Amino acid sequence: MKDGIKSYLSITKKEWNGMAVLVIIIALILAAPFVYQASRKDNTINFKEFDKAAAMLSKTDSTGSASNGPKSGGKELKIKLFAFNPNNLPEADWERLGLSADQVKVIKNYEAKGGRFYAKADVKKIYTITGADYQRLEPYINLPAADNYTKKAAPGEIIEINGADSAKLTMIRGIGPSFARRIIRYRDRLGGFYSKEQLKEVFGVDDSKYAEIKNGIAVNGSHITKLNVNNATFDQLRRFPYLSFKQINAIIEYHNQHGDYESTADMKNIAILDDGILRKIGPYLVFK
Repeated sequence: MKDGIKSYLSITKKEWNGMAVLVIIIALILAAPFVYQASRKDNTINFKEFDKAAAMLSKTDSTGSASNGPKSGGKELKIKLFAFNPNNLPEADWERLGLSADQVKVIKNYEAKGGRFYAKADVKKIYTITGADYQRLEPYINLPAADNYTKKAAPGEIIEINGADSAKLTMIRGIGPSFARRIIRYRDRLGGFYSKEQLKEVFGVDDSKYAEIKNGIAVNGSHITKLNVNNATFDQLRRFPYLSFKQINAIIEYHNQHGDYESTADMKNIAILDDGILRKIGPYLVFK
């Protein structure tokens, strides 16, 4: 009995060695945190650098300028506030005022569509201009009297758009100088408008803009410049934005082969001219 118990509890030399290694490993694991804490040095906070940065920030707030601003061409621009007229202000000047390239792009798109700033508060209406941006810029916005006020037509007054010059067109509520120039350029290309809805073909005049201006305008078809299609050259027909080069060539070739057109009904025989195109160019054509 005793021999059995003794044999059961006995430990070989190999087992003793294994236990010794296990004890050493456990001791190392338990000691590791203390060794790490003893060998690690905490970084010392440099309060001088912090105070320097705080002083720079305070200086920026008091002078309205800063060394860190939007980037242009990979270079940081210095933000500096100055009196400015927001109408047609160069992109570089907007960036100097602290706006990002994306913000400036939205402003320029607004101007390209005929938008104009008539009052300081109009700048705040640009959706990318934050409340903080406007609060910072508002004291420096300088709109001359001529920019603040443009004479507009009296309520109920109608402007005839075929005979109006750019100054007259700007009297239409919703039309600024940029839109007026575009309308005149497109009108000259067409030879005049025969329908108010043709204004939707002018760049920037969408459904909402047309709804804003349509009640203040009229069209007099007698101002339309017409073209004799039987004598028309390629360059003369090219003025119409409704015709492609292939369609212009087809009109000329059909005339050369079949003789003079008597009416737009004869032009229906040209396969690449549909009724929609003929309705658009018909008011500008004469046949004798």
